[in-house]
Amino acid sequence: MITEEQEERVRGWFSGRLPQDWQNSPAEVRVDRDEIVVLLNLSDVEPGASEAETAEARAGRASAFREDTRGQRMTIAREAQHRYERTVSWGVRIGEHEQLFTHVAAPTMTRLRQPERQVLDTLVDAGVARSRSDALGWCVRLVAQHEDDWLRELREAMAAVADVRTKGPAA
Repeated sequence: MITEEQEERVRGWFSGRLPQDWQNSPAEVRVDRDEIVVLLNLSDVEPGASEAETAEARAGRASAFREDTRGQRMTIAREAQHRYERTVSWGVRIGEHEQLFTHVAAPTMTRLRQPERQVLDTLVDAGVARSRSDALGWCVRLVAQHEDDWLRELREAMAAVADVRTKGPAA
């Protein structure tokens, strides 16, 4: 588990390291045990004649930013990866458009009994997912979407336990 202090250190480092002209507002930096995701907030485009035109303008700005900053992002990522021993992934948010350029899809191993496998197989058979792995990811995203408050409370409780452990007697 990542402590709040570790997350704050990573956020602080990126806050100081990212060029100011890359951000309309502070970057969102998310950290887990495998990856650091840096989501940059770019200024929005002028509204187009239609929603489709505005959406395409945002996608175009995201694409241009990705190409124009590739070298500098790679340099920053190498520094952070050396410092924090995690892969760095990048993305942008422009208005309502959010796009991740790179990200880790970490494999996980799980053992499921038949009833759980049948749930996954139903999702695959119905065309909701391409594979059991895809179906499991879909289920996790659905739980996260509907249980945000509960998951946030659980993470806060885990952080409190980790904090108490660090204050305990040394072995």
